[in-house]
Amino acid sequence: MSELRKRQDPGKVADTDPQNVLPRSTSVLSSVLSGFDRPRLVILIFLAAFAAWFLSPEEPSSLSHSYAVCSSSGARIYTVDHAVPNAQCLVVDGSLILDIGSLDDIMVRWVARGRLRSSLRIRYLDKSSIVVPGLSDSHAHILEYGASKQLLLESAKTIKDTVALVRQHILDNNDILNDPSKIIEGWGWDHTSWPVEEWPTSDDLDMDPIIRGRPVILQSKDGHALWLSKKTFALNSPWPSEIEGGVIMKDSSGNPSGVILDKAQDLLQKPDPTEQDLLRRFDATVKDVLSHGLTSVHDAGFKPISLEFFTRQAAAGNLPFRIYGMRYFNENDPYWGNLSEPIINAGDGRLNARSVKIFADGKTHIFGRVCVFLDVSQLHEPYHDNPHTKGFMRVDPKVLTDVVPKFLRDGWQVNIHAIGDYANGVVLDTFEAALKDVDVTALRPRLEHAQILTQSDLERVGKLGVISSIQPTHAISDMWFAEERLGSERVKGLYAFRSLLDHGSRLAIGSDFPVEDMNPLAGFHAAITRLSPEGQSPNGPSGWFPEQRLTRMEALRGMTIDAAYASFSEDSLGSLVPGKRADYVVLSQDIMTVPVDQILSTKVQATVIDGRVAFGQV
Repeated sequence: MSELRKRQDPGKVADTDPQNVLPRSTSVLSSVLSGFDRPRLVILIFLAAFAAWFLSPEEPSSLSHSYAVCSSSGARIYTVDHAVPNAQCLVVDGSLILDIGSLDDIMVRWVARGRLRSSLRIRYLDKSSIVVPGLSDSHAHILEYGASKQLLLESAKTIKDTVALVRQHILDNNDILNDPSKIIEGWGWDHTSWPVEEWPTSDDLDMDPIIRGRPVILQSKDGHALWLSKKTFALNSPWPSEIEGGVIMKDSSGNPSGVILDKAQDLLQKPDPTEQDLLRRFDATVKDVLSHGLTSVHDAGFKPISLEFFTRQAAAGNLPFRIYGMRYFNENDPYWGNLSEPIINAGDGRLNARSVKIFADGKTHIFGRVCVFLDVSQLHEPYHDNPHTKGFMRVDPKVLTDVVPKFLRDGWQVNIHAIGDYANGVVLDTFEAALKDVDVTALRPRLEHAQILTQSDLERVGKLGVISSIQPTHAISDMWFAEERLGSERVKGLYAFRSLLDHGSRLAIGSDFPVEDMNPLAGFHAAITRLSPEGQSPNGPSGWFPEQRLTRMEALRGMTIDAAYASFSEDSLGSLVPGKRADYVVLSQDIMTVPVDQILSTKVQATVIDGRVAFGQV
């Protein structure tokens, strides 16, 4: 981007005395300049100095208190505001948006405010670039993403590959190698992506002599399964034969075989991460969040240690992006909604924690390619490829009936994770009873994932005023196996984004990172195409159930103003309107018009929060 420099008094730009400008010892330069008389030499030096000043690049930190960002090629600023959908210029004053409009109009209003026309610095976009409001991820896991970066297992395509990565991690870190008691944690294995789809075991880890005897805890990509070493099982024994809302997988002798799922993970005891651990994880996440154009992230499950950490960071002014936290609900703990106050706009608006996250049923990715006995998302009817099970609930519906009205009454937004059609129905029943005779816009309950719904429930979500928190990239991951698991009719209610929107539900779009790619443009592409990044789907190039595609503006709204509504911040965030926070993103090309196969090549040129550059350069 370039800046329109203000022409100043030439006498203030360069020293007109050549004795003070020319280096006397440069004989070559002296001989070249000897052909010029004094007046011409003065002019030449002035022009050279002026050109150097005019063309010199400025650092991002040189943004003045007030400045404008303008397009030189039309109205390329997408405001996501119905009154003025597109504009040529955006004027920032401190941390707020001051004005929006054409260059001529903003200049007229600038002068009318009693300011000098020359005092407004203007930054011009590259010809192909656009500006959009700061992007939000409405469902993610901040510290878990950072933890996943410490020992990333996603690249492993077999059990053997995964074990090799764990082995190499031990060998590469002397503190771990020399301390057999140190817990080894990794993230990202996905048995559904392996050529031979099978659950890993503790024996697979302990066969390696470097790993054997060490406590190893490996989280699955979707966050709903843990692969443990024998040492970890021993340190946490005894294990119950079964657990409601979870599974401890067993071998032929009835002993734990190596994997535990969903609520069974709560049985695992391990030391809390240190402050240094938390900072390292957070720092790893911050870099990627800002480089992807995200200015706000909704964290879907603050446990106490996470809440305390982010509260400390907010108080110290150390939150580089905005965080909207959902506090984790454990049904085994006493009800706390009337004992704790929501956090609202701490750290100058960088931290909010005014919602609670409740799990209704199990994991988000249920579409493995073979029939296994583990099916955890609760359905009305048995799985198409496994008629022996309908899945299960993680929480007793009676618990929902008890606590949801209490949380709403005590001022908490209630966000419930629901995958299967039965689970979604139970949640909607609970909301319907709790929302009678109340102002739903003041409560804004959310259905996290809203993956499989019956036709009647697709209609009911909007009627109740429930927000659908969706993750379009999940649809791309699951579309290859969904019909095999659900059958040809029930699959039509899976990831039915268009149906939810058309029936009146507001869509808040996220990624569920680290389960999926953090890049919001991946979610944008998935939402509007129902295609893989390579342009493929089980239904061909038109997309998987193309009638469920969103328009580009609908997808952008889901990442901006509707995400802001879902976090009670639409009055200050989500659109580029005078008086709102100056959170915006500069993209290298127009994602609203370029061919869909070019969207994922778009680069983030700048991420700006509160009017200041957090990533890139303006």
